[in-house]
Amino acid sequence: MTLSVYQASVPVFIRGMTVLATLLEKAAAHAQAAGIDPVELVNARLAPDMYPLSGQIQRASDAAKFAVQRLSQGQAPKFADEEKTLEELQQRIANTIAYLQSVTAEQVEGAEDRQIVVNFGDFKPEFRGDTYLLTFALPNFYFHVTTAYDILRHAGVKIGKLDFLGPYSQ
Repeated sequence: MTLSVYQASVPVFIRGMTVLATLLEKAAAHAQAAGIDPVELVNARLAPDMYPLSGQIQRASDAAKFAVQRLSQGQAPKFADEEKTLEELQQRIANTIAYLQSVTAEQVEGAEDRQIVVNFGDFKPEFRGDTYLLTFALPNFYFHVTTAYDILRHAGVKIGKLDFLGPYSQ
């Protein structure tokens, strides 16, 4: 079986972003049913030194779009990280998915052998494209998706493992 870098990235990121959109829909329904301000959920966090829900969604978005940018050698849109409502976070997710859907398999072709450098100030790890995707980009993305799920679950939103896994097809 051959699995391309495209197959292991773009559809996977789209699926994860779609799961986040569904989780936010459930968060909005929970806020309405519980009579709480949805902004409480947007600002909820697991620990004082962690990003709130909004930051987790923003980081998941950035992880997906910048991974695909690096793999495709294209240019991802930049978002200002100013979302303060569930609706604004939903728009961020929709914009991220739209970008991901615009990237073709041909643009990612050969990415497994590309040299990828991630710039974190003085820390600049270098990867081959396939190693970057599998050992950095995907784990980073799922860290933020999982943390967003955990924040909502901790806040009382009725979600479970199947919500995290999302719809699937065979």
